[in-house]
Amino acid sequence: MQNRAIAAMFNDIADMLEIKGESPFRITAYRRAARALEGLTEDVAAIAARGELEEIPGIGKGTAEKIQEFLRTGTSKYYEELRASLPPGITTLMSVPEVGPRTAMLLYERLGIKTIDELEQACKAGKVRKLPRMGERTEENILKGIALLRRTKERLPIGQVLPHAQELVAALRGVKEVNQVSVAGSLRRMKESIGDIDILVTSANPEPVMEVFTTFGRVKQVLAKGSTRSSVVLDVGIQADVRVVEPESFGAALQYFTGSKDHNVKLREKAVKKGLKINEYGVFHVQDDRRIAGRTEEEVYAAVGLPWIPPEIREDQGEIELAERAGLPKLIELGDMHGDLQMHTRWSDGSDSVEAMAKAAKALGYEYLAITDHSQSLKFVGGVTVDELREHARAAKKASDKVGIAVLMGTECDILPDGRLDYPDDALRDLDVVVCSVHSRLRMPRQEMTARIVKAMENRHTDILGHPTGRLLGQREAYEIDLEQLIDAALRTGTALEINASPQRLDLNDVQAKTAKERGAQLVISTDAHNRYQLKYMEFGIGIARRAWIEATNVLNTLPLVQLQAWLHER
Repeated sequence: MQNRAIAAMFNDIADMLEIKGESPFRITAYRRAARALEGLTEDVAAIAARGELEEIPGIGKGTAEKIQEFLRTGTSKYYEELRASLPPGITTLMSVPEVGPRTAMLLYERLGIKTIDELEQACKAGKVRKLPRMGERTEENILKGIALLRRTKERLPIGQVLPHAQELVAALRGVKEVNQVSVAGSLRRMKESIGDIDILVTSANPEPVMEVFTTFGRVKQVLAKGSTRSSVVLDVGIQADVRVVEPESFGAALQYFTGSKDHNVKLREKAVKKGLKINEYGVFHVQDDRRIAGRTEEEVYAAVGLPWIPPEIREDQGEIELAERAGLPKLIELGDMHGDLQMHTRWSDGSDSVEAMAKAAKALGYEYLAITDHSQSLKFVGGVTVDELREHARAAKKASDKVGIAVLMGTECDILPDGRLDYPDDALRDLDVVVCSVHSRLRMPRQEMTARIVKAMENRHTDILGHPTGRLLGQREAYEIDLEQLIDAALRTGTALEINASPQRLDLNDVQAKTAKERGAQLVISTDAHNRYQLKYMEFGIGIARRAWIEATNVLNTLPLVQLQAWLHER
């Protein structure tokens, strides 16, 4: 889909307007439009074709016209003019985490830096620290940002890849000659970053399959086109491969190409002990090469005496040994979720109304949702004042009655640098749900940041610690904290730890979430949605949770409303 490309253009426009000192309202309008596009679950071209662009919350007349222009030409005249009006290389420098518009301009004007390589050399030579508002720590952070940028170019966040893969699978499934189709590889294992897309298909007539695959609308380059395998590069910058296999080998191929490598090695070692061999074509007796399994993954695992193992935990972290003892956990599923406990509306930096969010949550089958707009200190995202908070609580009750779903009134309350919460206790006491998060002073030393967050968790009104490490995938590393101390505090205070399902965050990550689960901490999975479409981000959070071996009983918002309210009341 072109949604992300247009969203990236709008974010670039906002950055360039910031460099030029333009109105904050114009800058905010473009950023809001970008967020709206990122959250769409439908191709914006289809919405434009129906003439409904301005019905998307966050899209106005001006941005709608630029979307139409991009769909016609692949760019925008206004965007190109803005780029031409700025010194060369400025937008390239801004792609580095830690380098904002003002810093990029300063680097260009004082040091003549135009490229990332030049920026790296200047940092290593100690030149950047001498600039105004910089310093040694800023220089170190820029170098970390350059390293992060280069690392993430090799793999893309799952949030960027999965929608393209799903669209591609849907296109292949629509080919009448196709019988079975599935993604494989790290994408099927729901890893947070993806190197390429692997797709397996069964078909008696592969030629139409390869034609549809290589002419798919998002294909930028065809690398190879064959009778049973083809490779392309999609416009998002990732390679996709499709393989057509025989029906009797589909399960074996799916198991083999899903991986992980370490899991597969351990599985094959088990097979050897039974006089068997496993490859992408099936399970065979070594003596006579007779195939005994391969049509389904269940057959493959059963051939070596194991139950089917969910893809997300195939990482050779004890899953095979546990499966041998019939001890695999029943992993959480999307259908286990009864509600979503963090989202934002027009009351702060979201683009939809409370009623629209409530209707979308109800359509997903939820029993409840929590409205958690930002607190008063975050003025740049429309933080809600105490007086507004009480007024909004009445509006939330009305939306709840009108839509027929429990709308819990909450907040994403900022944790101030000294660990205090951004609202007084008497305001927090009246709320149903209090999510506390860090949004400022992200570079505090490890001990100070940990103490800051622990103090916030010790406030008796805190229910949930939001995005506990503060990372943004490909944009910002986690702030320095002692996670073990946070888990200790969660256990002591009864605070739940969030798995933030926004594909930009995925925070806690799978390793951290597994540690929290093993220690006995209560977890929640929330989308942090900023419009109604982003409520579907829950899929990403469930993927992280499954990779962390998490069961429904470990997650607070799998509880029915009455039990959730009892938990909140106990707190």
